[in-house]
Amino acid sequence: MRQPATSARAATPSAPGSVGDVRKANLVRVLSVIAAAGEDQRLSRADIAQLSQLTKASVSSLVADLLAAGLVIEIGVHRDGERGRPSVGLILNPTRCVMGMEINVDYIAAGLVDLKGKLLAHGILPRTNHGSTASEVLTALGELSQTLQEAARSQGLMILGGGLAVPGLVQEDQFTVLQAPNLGWVEQNLDVASLLPEPKTRFRLFNEANASALAQQQLMDAQDRDFLFVSGEVGIGGGLIIDAELFIGPQGHAGELGHVVIEPDGKRCSCGGRGCLETIAGQEAILAAAGLGAGTDNASRQERISQLYQALQSGTDVAVNAVAEAGKSLGVAVASALRLYNVSTVVFGGHFAALEQWLRPAMEASLHEHAPSIADQARLLRSPLGQTGALVGAARSVVGDLLEAPYQLVD
Repeated sequence: MRQPATSARAATPSAPGSVGDVRKANLVRVLSVIAAAGEDQRLSRADIAQLSQLTKASVSSLVADLLAAGLVIEIGVHRDGERGRPSVGLILNPTRCVMGMEINVDYIAAGLVDLKGKLLAHGILPRTNHGSTASEVLTALGELSQTLQEAARSQGLMILGGGLAVPGLVQEDQFTVLQAPNLGWVEQNLDVASLLPEPKTRFRLFNEANASALAQQQLMDAQDRDFLFVSGEVGIGGGLIIDAELFIGPQGHAGELGHVVIEPDGKRCSCGGRGCLETIAGQEAILAAAGLGAGTDNASRQERISQLYQALQSGTDVAVNAVAEAGKSLGVAVASALRLYNVSTVVFGGHFAALEQWLRPAMEASLHEHAPSIADQARLLRSPLGQTGALVGAARSVVGDLLEAPYQLVD
């Protein structure tokens, strides 16, 4: 099953081919032209009519609806060589935005993303979420969301919808986390109304790695339509983009690279299995192998991660070997994934991006050892997204929904 990177909620047609359906389609067409304009472009109604191949009268009527809905605004523009009063340009309304949120094992985060996909503001709050109930975590996230909502109001921004990313398997239509081993959650229904009451459009739930993959797609070259995004945190996730669409599988759970078995007789994993990649290359697994496991000097995970980087930079053998072993196992998993999915590009985020200089040599050697026929064609890239990738991807997906179904806001 494929899911468009910006999938719209389908309209409910009154009848096939009805006038209402045609107008809805044309509304999407006009808004798409405006959204596709460059940062410095100010398209006039005449420009839009030419680009959309609609009549000027139709465009004027449709633009009136978009203006009334607050999705676009008018702005004066002068063109070189043009005399008289400036023509009136149209741009996406910079005061409309979507809130993206993330729950991870040791932090919660929220941010505001405008209709162009730009991150306007965000906040990250360290919090130990493993062992907390979904209700407790959502209460804390709701408080962070409220802070962002107040900031939005003070800046004259209107929030049109929201998206939430979590590190686990989800059933989006029911707002249910089916399984999130590193949070200790099973079949948890999320009260998303407490996070963003009465959003103007919709609220969506995402797997964290899938949301990050969608954010990464916005940064890829146009020809890069197929890639695997590998997210490294306490757990390891994967988001698969095929032909510029998120591939989620029949039940929506494709890409779980962290639970690919690397050592059949290896350590027990949080998923209940044994020898998963996560038990060797997950954040906590690397820390433990480096002598910085949980309970070390009563330090927090972030403090232990800082100690790991210090040890790596000073060339401490135990730390260097721990990361190299993770890289070796990651190479095995990537070799299998490249063959299975028939992609050649893999993008690494989270701690894999941060550890690249120590991780990469062992990973590349492992990839050449286990998949010599395809290793030279493999492109292993480092994601620049950082800690905001999942919330930005979730928010941009909701923005995409809105741009593909603007009639949700048109009376």
